[in-house]
Amino acid sequence: MTPLPHRVLQALDRFNAAHPWDHNAHYHRWILRQLPRRFGRALDVGSGTGDLARLLATRADEVRGIDSDPAITSRARVLTSEATPVSFVVADALTELPAGPHDVITCVATIHHLPFAEALTAFRRHLAPGGTLVVVGLFRPQTATDHLLGAAAIPLNAATGWLKNKGRGAPRPVSMTARTRPAGMTFADIAGEAREVLPGARLRRRLFWRYTLSWRRP
Repeated sequence: MTPLPHRVLQALDRFNAAHPWDHNAHYHRWILRQLPRRFGRALDVGSGTGDLARLLATRADEVRGIDSDPAITSRARVLTSEATPVSFVVADALTELPAGPHDVITCVATIHHLPFAEALTAFRRHLAPGGTLVVVGLFRPQTATDHLLGAAAIPLNAATGWLKNKGRGAPRPVSMTARTRPAGMTFADIAGEAREVLPGARLRRRLFWRYTLSWRRP
């Protein structure tokens, strides 16, 4: 199976612009289901305007969000109540991770901007024993299964965008994140490298051009 024609992708982009919704936030509730009901310290890597970090704060004693974009980080601070146990800092995800250990580390739509195995190694190093790492990432379609999932996501994407914006006078705002570049690694490459760094990691292709990875440190 070949990739989607360029004109189909252009039509999809136009529809998404008119009916925007957040593909990453779609997985936030799934992320929470992978985590304990209560935990101590959490770290959200690539935190953007902080939606996931604030959601983690409903279960955590302390949440730190890091992002490399100063403007987006400033916006996250503005959107966060002082009473919420969340802080945001501008930091490099490889060399400036806040001192751990952390009971939970999350990373959504960010790791494909980083050297993959090196990033997972850094996350593992900052995760507490028994802690949980959850990644939602992008991959480059290669196999027939990849392309079938992509094709299946098109009508679902359109339906979801229409439903989420139905009856609204203006499009619902989408959380700000740094500009996303296309993913370079295939799912097979991601799974192979992840299981070398994180033995026992669970990976799965998902709809809306995403995959998920979860791992609990022994």
